Amino acid sequence: MAVNQTFKKRERERARKERQAEKAKKRAERKAEPRPAGASESGTPNAADLFDANGEPRELDFHDF
Repeated sequence: MAVNQTFKKRERERARKERQAEKAKKRAERKAEPRPAGASESGTPNAADLFDANGEPRELDFHDF
């Protein structure tokens, strides 16, 4: 029975490593993609996005989160 458990552990570890490699690949691809022009580097919204054309504060929308 010990051989069977060892085999299962190795298979689980191999599958885990494959998943980690796939995640790392996807992460690298996302990082290499060009960012849209409107996105800021720091992750904070632009001041122009916070106010409308009249200078009034813009209300938050569902898509702002």
